[in-house]
Amino acid sequence: MTDLTGRRALVTGASSGLGRHFAQVLAAAGAEVTVAARRTDALAETVALVTAQGGRALPVALDVTSPESVAAACAGAPFDIVINNAGIALDGPALKMPDADWSRVIDTDLSGVFRVAQAAAARMVAEKVGGSIVNVASIVGLRVAGNLSAYAAAKAGVIQLSKALALEWARNGIRVNALCPGYIETPLNAEFFASEPGQALIRRIPQRRLGQMRDLDGPLLLLASEAGAYMTGSVIAVDGGHLVSSL
Repeated sequence: MTDLTGRRALVTGASSGLGRHFAQVLAAAGAEVTVAARRTDALAETVALVTAQGGRALPVALDVTSPESVAAACAGAPFDIVINNAGIALDGPALKMPDADWSRVIDTDLSGVFRVAQAAAARMVAEKVGGSIVNVASIVGLRVAGNLSAYAAAKAGVIQLSKALALEWARNGIRVNALCPGYIETPLNAEFFASEPGQALIRRIPQRRLGQMRDLDGPLLLLASEAGAYMTGSVIAVDGGHLVSSL
């Protein structure tokens, strides 16, 4: 039921990390994947990886903070699957956070998710086809971490936004769900998690390990495919039990 042959998927933030991995997973399941991000040079690497594994991928330049850029990326035939993954994280104490930093995080991580979901859903409705929108949130949207006030607020907003859109668009055959990764090892954070503070954080996770990107494959395919046909407005945490750890 997770076969995506014949489906068209859009993955934002696909130039590296989770977005690049998600593109490979969807392509391996049979989808034709449009990979989108601001860094077109890095998108070429994503396309090459997907193609080398026998998949199909097309690059498109996309800035989720630009309504015009989002409209252009979603102007063609409707996507069947949208993985709203683009996001940034700026840490630091709230008392010292510049207004520009707050606005940048909210505009990218929350408003950007809305723009892409709205544009993609409009095409689905116009063509009278259903689809699946998976908004990538975070466990920090469900339980806060220090010095991440803007990121936590944005990801909590993504979770509630996903529920609100699920309610509005259910009768159009559009499912909207939120995927909330915990601490997942990527090339960008590997050095931190090898340090003593990083190791201390890992010891607080009930499974006593970091998540690997492959740990998200099953939940992603569940939400993207017909295997999750009766799921909308759901929030799935993939965190090794971090959210249920003792306070």
